[in-house]
Amino acid sequence: MTRAAAEITREYGPFDGAERVNGVSYDGRQVWIATGSSIKAFDPADGTVRRTSIDLPSHAGTAFDGRHLYQIAEDRIHKVDPDDGRVLATIPAPSGGGDSGLAWAEGSLWVGAYRDRKIHQIDPATGKILRSIPCTRFVTGVTWVDGELWHGTWEDDVSDIRRIDPATGEVLDQLDMPAGTGVSGMESDGEETLYCGGGDSGKVRAIRRPKRARG
Repeated sequence: MTRAAAEITREYGPFDGAERVNGVSYDGRQVWIATGSSIKAFDPADGTVRRTSIDLPSHAGTAFDGRHLYQIAEDRIHKVDPDDGRVLATIPAPSGGGDSGLAWAEGSLWVGAYRDRKIHQIDPATGKILRSIPCTRFVTGVTWVDGELWHGTWEDDVSDIRRIDPATGEVLDQLDMPAGTGVSGMESDGEETLYCGGGDSGKVRAIRRPKRARG
């Protein structure tokens, strides 16, 4: 395992009307954040909120499949049209309200089970658990990039970002966040940046993904 301090390259927020950041996603142009009662999007180039909020319960992770948003709302996951905010479908969340991060990859949703210290791969149409990956700390944000599985942790007021082996859960890389700085939701931009929600700070932090972790 390699271990280093997380390199924060930029901070965004706090945002008007967003006291928290519970989940984070990225659609190739905008970063989406779950604030508890709504989903907002901002331009990562300048941090400006670019569109009207989608009024929807958003207690944890957010994901984007290339066309739709997925949003954890307590014990459910909603499939949402990002253009008009309509809920198109709903499935049960695997941990029944104890869910955290959310990501889309390989035609599946990947859901963090916070206190269970697991990441579940689930069928996006039914919510059926396809497999589970063990983790060693409380799981927050989850993302896939370049075939790598990353997740955030936040436990005992200590937070870090980890790249893990998707077969075994073994930690391969660890980026330690500064003291007092937590990671809630997380998403990659598909390149060198990991966007990390900062919980009740109301901020999103851009973290550099280390080159040594790339294939």
